[in-house]
Amino acid sequence: MSDARTRPTTANVSRAVLEGPDIQRALTRIAHEILERTKGAQDVVLLGIPTRGVTLARRIGERVARFEGVTVPSGSIDITMYRDDLRLRPARPLGRTELPADGIDGKIVVLVDDVLFSGRTVRAALDALGDIGRPRAVQLATLVDRGHRELPIRADYVGKNLPTAMSEKVKVYLSETDGRDAVVLIKEEDR
Repeated sequence: MSDARTRPTTANVSRAVLEGPDIQRALTRIAHEILERTKGAQDVVLLGIPTRGVTLARRIGERVARFEGVTVPSGSIDITMYRDDLRLRPARPLGRTELPADGIDGKIVVLVDDVLFSGRTVRAALDALGDIGRPRAVQLATLVDRGHRELPIRADYVGKNLPTAMSEKVKVYLSETDGRDAVVLIKEEDR
């Protein structure tokens, strides 16, 4: 029988791995890479995966418009009913799917998410996308790729590759929802 006085306690220790200017530079680079790869972004649609992916998609779209003078439609794709962990987690409220007026058929859809981890969120987004249209191609942009994939999914555009331990967490803060821009790595440490 263990004594509570001898058991180590755990505490979360966090450190910022990206600050506001780093995030801005990463999004600028992603916007340039999208323009290069799609040869001008005329048929591109940016769809953010809620919640922070929607904000990131909008920010990338603003950069593309500034660089290229082309308005890239952006929206959101709700993946709630396509998740494979519905039975394992408490019920979640449904999000909104907002598509550009022209839809996604025949377009290059860039799915945008804040953190790429196991790949299951992206798989759910691909399933949802298949139910609403038939894009010409689908690409993936993520602010942070932390590894540990469980599915064969790879991002086309990555702001930062951040190798992590399974016990660590990555939290993205955006000024629109959190009052500041930062990517924070959270570790549990024994004390």
